[in-house]
Formats: sequence, structure tokens, C-alpha cells
Amino acid sequence: MSAYILGIDVGTTSVKAVLLETGSRSVAATHTTPTTSDITDSDVVKAKEQDTGRIVDALNRCVGLLPGDKLQRVSSIGLSGQMHGVLFWKALFGCDWSNGDFFTVRDTSQLITWQDGRCSSDFLSSLPKPDSHLSVATGFGCATIFWPEFLKDFTVAGTIQDYVVSMLCGLDGCVMTPQNAASWGFFNTSSNQWNIDILKGAGFPLHLLPQCVPSGGLAGQTCSDWHGIPAGTPVGAALGDFQCSVYSCMSARTDGVLNISTSAQLTFAMPPDFKPPKSPRPDSSISYFPYFEDSYLAVAASLNGGNVLATFVEMLAAWMKELDVELTDSCLYEKLIHCALNQETSDLRVSPTILGERHNPLCLGQVTNISTTNLSLGHLTRALCRGVLDNITSMMPAERLQQAGVSRIVASGSAIARNEVLRQEVEKAFLQPVVYGQNADSAVGVAMVLCDLR
Repeated sequence: MSAYILGIDVGTTSVKAVLLETGSRSVAATHTTPTTSDITDSDVVKAKEQDTGRIVDALNRCVGLLPGDKLQRVSSIGLSGQMHGVLFWKALFGCDWSNGDFFTVRDTSQLITWQDGRCSSDFLSSLPKPDSHLSVATGFGCATIFWPEFLKDFTVAGTIQDYVVSMLCGLDGCVMTPQNAASWGFFNTSSNQWNIDILKGAGFPLHLLPQCVPSGGLAGQTCSDWHGIPAGTPVGAALGDFQCSVYSCMSARTDGVLNISTSAQLTFAMPPDFKPPKSPRPDSSISYFPYFEDSYLAVAASLNGGNVLATFVEMLAAWMKELDVELTDSCLYEKLIHCALNQETSDLRVSPTILGERHNPLCLGQVTNISTTNLSLGHLTRALCRGVLDNITSMMPAERLQQAGVSRIVASGSAIARNEVLRQEVEKAFLQPVVYGQNADSAVGVAMVLCDLR
């Protein structure tokens, strides 16, 4: 009888769960549930927070919709999720299993996400220099904890996926892999240790630092039955959604992986003997993320991806509403794509960095080369899609990909999947052939990791 691995990704906008059959490594069932968890009425300028309870409710509903007979044969559970963010909770009181299969949260903060922008450049420059090859940016867990408005009533901190692992296993504290720890800042990936002395000297609450365990290792076992999954089922320590998405589709070390969903990332694998530089370069557009088995990925991680296109649609919808014309966002999106498909090229130039970039937070968006002949929606949509690609390829130039021996680009992500214009611009942007069909999927990737390491 088949056994399955349950892979879960707690993303920025949705939760996805998959059941991977261990023998064939094929997906036997999958479901995705939107979290609708964004908190929009915050009084804090540039704050980006999400309702923890809504995220966990979405998780419960998502897993509960998978086939019950297969859930009963789950042999292990793996989790990935949105990196950099931080959630606070109280040990032993972070969840309540009194509702049976559906655990509920209590005594937790809201999730402060990777998109949080409250830590200004001046504030970040006031922090001590980390002993790490990775710099610290706003939205990173340690920077958020340093922020003066930090909530001091909690005893444990972690990413949202770390919190779910703690709930499932009934852990008193939090365990964290180097993939998530590196995304917080002040973590040395060579020694796999927090910068304890540096943080202590700066007055950081050290008791909030999670215990680190290897990427791919176990965090514990389920402390209760959950949707038919028996108590005592092994649970992997949570991994980064980016690393898991790459794992799901990088079939050869010569693959470059482009993912455009909410944000955008372009990456390739570094040689096995690569060691990152000892000091961070805050102005560098390329970072080195810890992967598996002490290896690294070279990553251009842009804050501007599908979210830019969504903002454009929302802006047009708001303008139309002011003119007493209403269209749904999905209908408007389809019409924009149709207009752009009829406009094969455009001399309009759109720099879409409306959210800045971590290596250059003050670089905002621009529209240039405007003329009377290129103001149509077709021109603007085409130029915006090309601008998203121009931005990510400026962060990781074609020469860098060639030097690394990248032989093809594996392109995936929700924005690419639904936008033919964006796919056309992807194929224009690279010298290497572009392949689709191997969709980067963090939920599948984390299940594959556990399957491969069984």
C-alpha cells in the first residue's frame, strides 16, 4: 500500500498542500487555499502584517480537503514558507488542540512579513555589523526584533512555518534551519551559528533566537492526530520556500531558475566547493543563499514581480471606478494582456521598482521615453512586463549566467503561468533556451526533500 509525504507551503497569499507518493515521487493530490490574511488598517507607516489566525485557519482547511484515505498513510510532514518574516508567541500557549483536527492560535502576535518596510535605512545603519556574508534589510526577522516597537510579552519567535512546526510537534520553543535563520540576518552560514556576541552587545533579546538544526533534518513528531494523520508522524524542520521551489525544478546543476510570482528571483547553483565572502556587500544585487549539504545558490531576489502587475491592475480599476465604470481585477487583467499581445514591441520604458530593492531601497519606479504614440494600454502593459524582466536581468546580467555555465532557464511562477506577454519577454531576455512545465513549487519541493532524505 502506498505511503505519502505531506508537503505544505505557507506562502505570502496562500497555503498549498500536496501529497507526494513516496515510491513514484509523483503528486497524488494537491490543494491551495488563499489566506486573505493581510492587515490593511495598521496605523504603523510601511508596516506589512498578516493575521496569524487566518493563516492557520487556511492551513487547516487546505489540509482537510485532501483525500482522507491518503492522509491516514502519511509517513512524514514537511513545511516551507515565506522567509525573512517573524512571529512571536508564548511557549506552551501558542496553540490549542481542543477543536480536534483544527488547532487554533492563541497568545501570538501578528506575522510581520518580509514585505515590512518600517526599518528605515538610518535605523538599519545604526545596527551592529553582522558576522555574515549576508546583509540585513527591512523585513528581516532580527531587524524587526531590534525595532523599538517590538512586542516584549512573548517568549518564542520564528517564521510562520517554524510556528506551524512547533504547533504540530507541541514544542516548548522553536527550531530553525539555516535556510530560515540566514533570512533573518545575523547568522553565519559557515559556522551555522547566530552572532551571539554581537547581538548580546547590542542588547538583542537572545532568548528569542531559535535553536538551529540542519536543513533537511527533523524537528519532532506530531503530538496529536491531525486530519487522519496519526500522532507520532515525523515532522521536518521548516525550510525556506525559495530553496524548496528551486529543489522542485532544478534537475541539473547547469539550470538557471527564474520564478516570478509575488516577487521575482533568478538563481543558479554555485560549485560544491564555493564559500561565500566573509563580509556582506549591501549594495550587491546578488546574494548567496544556503541550500542543502553546505552548498549555496547565487540569487538575484527582486521585491518587484507579479505584485507590480497587480498594483497596475488595481490602479486602473480605481481610476475606472472614479469614472463610474467598474470591472473586476481578473477581467481587467485579461483585457490588458489581450491589448499587449496586439502590441508586439514598444519604445516606452517602464522601470517597475515601485517597492525599491534590498540592495537599493531608494530606487523607485520610473516611466520614460513617453510620446504621443506609445500611451495605449497595449504599449504600457508590454513595457511593464519587459520592465520586470529588465530589472531582474540587470540584477543578474547575462554574462554572469554564461560564466556560471548556465545552459538553460527553467521559468515558472504564477505570474509567468497566467501571462503570455510576460512569457514572451522572458524568452527575449535570455540567451539560453527557456523551458516551462517544470513549475517551481515549494510544497512539492519540501516533500521531495523529505522523500530523498528518507
